[in-house]
Amino acid sequence: ELPELSVCRGVDRAAAGLLALGLTKGDRLGMWGPNTYEWILFQFATAKAGIILVSVNPVYQLQEAEFALRKVGCKAIVCPEQFKTQKYCNMLRQICPEIESSTPGDIKSARLPDLRSVIVLDNRQPGMLHFEDVMEAGSSQYVQQLQDLQKTISFDDPINIQFTSGTTGAPKGATLSHFNIVNNAYYVGKRVGYTWKPHPRICLPVPLYHCFGSVGGGMCMAVHGISLVFPSAGYDGKANIAALESERCTFIYGTPTMYVDMISQPDLAKYDLSSVETGIMAGSPCPPELVKKVISAMGIKGITIGYGTTENSPVTFCADPLDNIQRKSETVGFIMDHLEVKVVNPTTGEVVPLGELGEIMIRGYCVMLEYWGDQAKTEECITKSGWYKTGDIGSLDAYSYCRIEGRIKDMLIRGGENIYPAEIEQFLHTHPKVKEAQVVGVKDFRMGEEVCACIKLADGEKCTAEEIKAYCKGQIAHFKIPRYVLFVTSYPLTITGKMTSRLRTDL
Repeated sequence: ELPELSVCRGVDRAAAGLLALGLTKGDRLGMWGPNTYEWILFQFATAKAGIILVSVNPVYQLQEAEFALRKVGCKAIVCPEQFKTQKYCNMLRQICPEIESSTPGDIKSARLPDLRSVIVLDNRQPGMLHFEDVMEAGSSQYVQQLQDLQKTISFDDPINIQFTSGTTGAPKGATLSHFNIVNNAYYVGKRVGYTWKPHPRICLPVPLYHCFGSVGGGMCMAVHGISLVFPSAGYDGKANIAALESERCTFIYGTPTMYVDMISQPDLAKYDLSSVETGIMAGSPCPPELVKKVISAMGIKGITIGYGTTENSPVTFCADPLDNIQRKSETVGFIMDHLEVKVVNPTTGEVVPLGELGEIMIRGYCVMLEYWGDQAKTEECITKSGWYKTGDIGSLDAYSYCRIEGRIKDMLIRGGENIYPAEIEQFLHTHPKVKEAQVVGVKDFRMGEEVCACIKLADGEKCTAEEIKAYCKGQIAHFKIPRYVLFVTSYPLTITGKMTSRLRTDL
C-alpha cells in the first residue's frame, strides 16, 4: 500500500475514533508533546471531524498548561506519558487528581471542567485512553457520521488555536480557520518553489506546536505533496545536520538560533550537504551576517528570510530563493500573494511614504478570526476595516520588499532619540567574536534610557566591553553605541524561545 494511502486511512480512523469518544464539531482537543507522526495524524483527523486542534507548547509547566487548557475549554488532550524531563501524565494528574479514579473518557475535573478524555500515546495509564483505543473505536456508524459531517464543515470554521508567546501578560489564543492556513501553506509553497521543484524533502527541526512547523510543515506537506523529515522529536542541532545528509533533504526550516547552532557544529565540514538547495529562516529577527554565513558554511544558496505572525497564519513576507543576496539578507522579502500591506505612523494612523519607518499592518485571507474568548484584545489589534496591527516597525521599498527595524514596545528612547534594538543587534553580529547579541534599554536618570548590549561570544573567544564600543565607533550613530556591554552565556527566553521582557528588569 502506498504510504500516503495508509496515512489517509489513519486520519479517517482517528477522526472516527474521536467522534466515538463523544467529541463533536467545534470541541477543542489539546495536542501536547514533541514532533511525532501522531502530531501530524491528529492535526488532520481533528480538521476532518471539525474539532479545533489546540497547539500546546511541549515545554509548558503546570501553571501554563492549566491556563491554556482551561482558557479554551479542551475536551480532550493527546500526549505521551513523558518526553525527556517533561512528565505530561504526572502534570495532568496534579492538575486533575480525579483522573486516577475516573472511567477513561469520562473525566470530571474541578479545575478543568470541560476535560473528558486524556489520550496517551505510549504507556497505558489509569483513567486515560490509549492511542490504540481511539484508532479502534471508530466503528462503521462513526465512519458514516464522519462522512455526513463533511457537508457541514465550512472553510471559515475555526480549526486551530495557537498560543502567542505572551512576553507581557498571559498568552492569547490566536484562532485560525481552514481558509487561513490552507491558503497560507499554498502561497508559501508557491513562493519557495514547491509547485515546480521535483520531490522537495524538508528537514523540519521547528516545533509543530508553532505555526512555522504546523503550517509551513504539516500543511505544506498536504497541499504540495512534499516529504517531511523530523530530525529528532525534540530540538537537536547535530541531529539536523545528520538528517540533512542521511535523508538527502533539499530544504531546511529554522529559527536564527537553530542556524547559529548548525553552523557552529565543530564537525560541520565532514557532512555532505550538497542536496540542500533552499531554506527558510524565520521566527525572530534574522541578522544579515548570519544569512551570509549559512550560505558560505552550509552552501545553501537559496536561503530566504520569512516574516509573519501567528495571528497571520503565519507568513506575510518572504523572499524568492532566486533573489539577490542583498534582498535575501537585508529584507524579509516581499508581500505574499493576495495580501495587502500598509506602513502607518503609529500615532496618527496615516500611511507614511515609501522608505519611511512606521507600523506594519496586514489585511487579507491570513488574518486570524479572533483571540479565543477575548473580544477586547481582538479589537485592539484588528481594525474595523480588517487591518491587523503587527506591532512591528519597518519600511517598504517600491517593490514591496520590507525591512523590519523592531517591535514598537521594544523601542528605546535615549535622550529623545528613538532607537530600535534590532538595528544595533544586526551590526554587532558583524563582529567576528560575537555569536549572538541582544540589545535592551536600562533606566537612566539623565537620558531616560541607556543602551545595553548583552553578548554571547563565539566558542573560545575573549572580548572586552571597550573592544565592542570601539568597533561601533564611526560605524553606527554615537547615540546607538551601547553604554553598557554585558557578556552572557544564555538569555531569559519565553516558552517559544523568544527574548523575554524580563531581561530588561534583570539588569
